[in-house]
Amino acid sequence: MCTLILAWQTFADAPVTVAANRDEADGRPSSPPAVRDGPLRYVAPRDERAGGTWMGYNEAGLFVGITNRWKPLRDGERSRGLLVQDALGHETAEDAARFVERTVEDGGYNPFHLVVADATAAILLSWDGRLIVRNLDPGVHAVVNVGWDGSYFVPENRPEVGLQQAEDTDRVREELRPEPGENAREFIDRARAVLGDHEYGRCIHGDGFGTQSSSLLRIGPEGAVFEYADGKPCETEYEPVPGLDGALAGAGAESESR
Repeated sequence: MCTLILAWQTFADAPVTVAANRDEADGRPSSPPAVRDGPLRYVAPRDERAGGTWMGYNEAGLFVGITNRWKPLRDGERSRGLLVQDALGHETAEDAARFVERTVEDGGYNPFHLVVADATAAILLSWDGRLIVRNLDPGVHAVVNVGWDGSYFVPENRPEVGLQQAEDTDRVREELRPEPGENAREFIDRARAVLGDHEYGRCIHGDGFGTQSSSLLRIGPEGAVFEYADGKPCETEYEPVPGLDGALAGAGAESESR
């Protein structure tokens, strides 16, 4: 996933609100979001090549999402998607963050930005051989391959693309500032438009690479609403994803279409 937008403690109806695009090689097999078993049941898409997932939420109301960090890769490392899947086995953002901290110290993962969030905490963990941990304040946050919230780096192997991504992301952050009286559903509708708008650089069309799917998620006191576009959001309809029965801590019971 190359764009992860999190509105945390911004809307009373959904303290955890997420809009995200996944950019990946064309033809890499994946399956759409579904209820999956684990230490805690969770809802997530799946990377069918390496296993794991790039984002999801569990029955305790925890969201976990990841983007790649554009730093040199090493062969033979464990799939970062499996780290997301493992983190979804925890009940709180604090517990999931501590788990990630312990796990990456053993090495074995290529660089990433990972976000864990529930109703009471939101934490960003960035890894490239050195771990950075940031507690996120209430508000709208944007995480991409070259950094987050205006804190960007220039990748050595693609400096021009990295600078453009940073510039586009700042425009996305400006466009998605919460409006007075806005609720999570209204925010998601605006985010949906941005994710499919080529002017913001979010929907990628490339030679063998591009945006493969898009996700919209709201987790609140009445349950969770997950909508998923299995293709480029500029040309693919979002479909409601079945949620979890017997929701805990505000996750899972509700599913809704436009």
